[in-house]
Amino acid sequence: MTPPQDTTVTVREALARAKALGLDRLDAQLLLSHHLSRPRSWLLAHDDAALTPAQHQAVDADLTRRADGVPMAYLLGQHEFHGLMLRVTPDVLDPRPDTETLVDWALELLSTELAALPAPQVLDLGTGSGAIALAVKHAAPRVRMRALDASAAALGVAQGNAQRLGLEVGFTLSDWWSAFTPPKLHLALSNPPYIDGDDPHLAQLRHEPLQALTPGPDGMQAIHCIVQGSREHLERGAWLLLEHGFDQGATARQVLQSHGFTDITTRRDLAGHERCTGGRWPG
Repeated sequence: MTPPQDTTVTVREALARAKALGLDRLDAQLLLSHHLSRPRSWLLAHDDAALTPAQHQAVDADLTRRADGVPMAYLLGQHEFHGLMLRVTPDVLDPRPDTETLVDWALELLSTELAALPAPQVLDLGTGSGAIALAVKHAAPRVRMRALDASAAALGVAQGNAQRLGLEVGFTLSDWWSAFTPPKLHLALSNPPYIDGDDPHLAQLRHEPLQALTPGPDGMQAIHCIVQGSREHLERGAWLLLEHGFDQGATARQVLQSHGFTDITTRRDLAGHERCTGGRWPG
């Protein structure tokens, strides 16, 4: 009779399994830390520690999912953005560092051109996890922050994040401007879907919500909709800021100019790519 095999797996062996799957060592350590409720420093000092069967099963499942391209934020259930730890689910995009460029620009305007306003009206269109709206509200508490999204599931995630962080944001279910109500805005910003529907890179993002990645065949469709619909909802001198693809800056500037915006400019992300374009509504 063959004796039962020992199925005990150590931290070292779990990391070796991750390496065999082609995973980044940091990702593997973060997943182990998550499931073992231990800091990474503990893992380094206890690589001979054994996982329980339940821990081994959970870790191995997540290593496999990560190897299939599932974002770490979905596996860990959270992601830090602009200094805030946000709950993230597959109902919302995994927040990108590039989007912090948009937040930083908004905060700059709030401290300069819009500094004299005691309570500026600010809107985040297509809020997803609430990352942009919450980051702005956290850094500029005086703003009257509102956020729209066409996904009820996404709004649920955003509202939960706002409650956990103790930040007051008004959330509304809306397909872009369709359910927006007064008062008018001093600042509107958005990270809309902007990837062309036939872009081969979408396959690499298959675990994220498609409607938050692409508006259809024309990646600029959502930006056209936002700019065109914004004019009746902006105060004179208000700003509209938009995130877009690295190769869409020129087109975004043309869209804003064709709809009467002035002071149009583009900001680059940390990699030097054109990432956000904005303009002022003359009224």
